[in-house]
Amino acid sequence: MNKETGGPGGSFESRLQAARTKQGLDTPPTPKGSDTQGIGKSSWGIGLRVGVEMVSALVVAVAIGYGLDRVFGTRPFLLLVFLPLGMAAGVMNVWRLVGRRG
Repeated sequence: MNKETGGPGGSFESRLQAARTKQGLDTPPTPKGSDTQGIGKSSWGIGLRVGVEMVSALVVAVAIGYGLDRVFGTRPFLLLVFLPLGMAAGVMNVWRLVGRRG
């Protein structure tokens, strides 16, 4: 290959640039405040995300608590321990979402 195209005989800088371009590392950074997850800044998108964050955190916490209760036979102790932890995790996720937008 040609030395300028980043082939095996090319300079280190040209090979490095070719590798960075191939991996997508030279793309321009996204502007601050842009939503990289594709939800957008609409109130519907934010509201949907808040709801999903809260419900998913609660579902995971209840599933863990219920499963551990079944394994250890401590019904409903661990479920009651994990329920507030799930609520706290959901609130923290929403807090991060709102704090990032502010």
